[in-house]
Amino acid sequence: MLLDLVAGGGRLPPTPFLEVVPAPSARDYAVLSFPARAVVAAPVTADWVAAHLPDTGDEYSEPMNPPFLHALERHLGRRINSIDQMLVASALPGPPPLPLTEIHDHDHPRVRHAVGYRDDVRVHAATGGVLTVGRGLAGRWELSMEVDPGHRNAGLGRALVTAARHLIPPGAHVWAQVAPGNAASTRTLLAAGFIPVGAEALLQTPLVAVPGPS
Repeated sequence: MLLDLVAGGGRLPPTPFLEVVPAPSARDYAVLSFPARAVVAAPVTADWVAAHLPDTGDEYSEPMNPPFLHALERHLGRRINSIDQMLVASALPGPPPLPLTEIHDHDHPRVRHAVGYRDDVRVHAATGGVLTVGRGLAGRWELSMEVDPGHRNAGLGRALVTAARHLIPPGAHVWAQVAPGNAASTRTLLAAGFIPVGAEALLQTPLVAVPGPS
């Protein structure tokens, strides 16, 4: 699988640059962009994609171009909440670097949010923060974390995302998605050993779309 190859640091095949593949699940429609490689994973044809890509003169940027993504939204009846950068890191042995308490309350807001996007969700609380680990796009391990305002700038975010590397199976990788403008989270992930590998736009169903104006 392409995601496994990327996570393991492998070299992507040079051709085709743009590939249209079936969505890995009914929930997971996506456009993925890597260096010199893009993938549209959705129930569309290659002809439809070619007809709707903007002619910018830069084929490498066209699959992530807003007009194309908007056409894909309308065609599929789904919404893209953000274009995120993707970062990935391998599993680490031993226990996490800070005490964690698993949250089993399914009414907890972080649990309710996570289960809309991921399977096998586990939510862990630390003093001043919350870490979520689950299986998302194409079954990959993904994390999200949240640090309370009063506990920021003290290394807790780095400890939480490092903990995620200890909570996944040996030999696995964990992915993080960050808005390009979120420099603080990007620095936190880089400090925890995560490597930037590309960008993605997930097309979410209305049931999990973030409320707000379209």
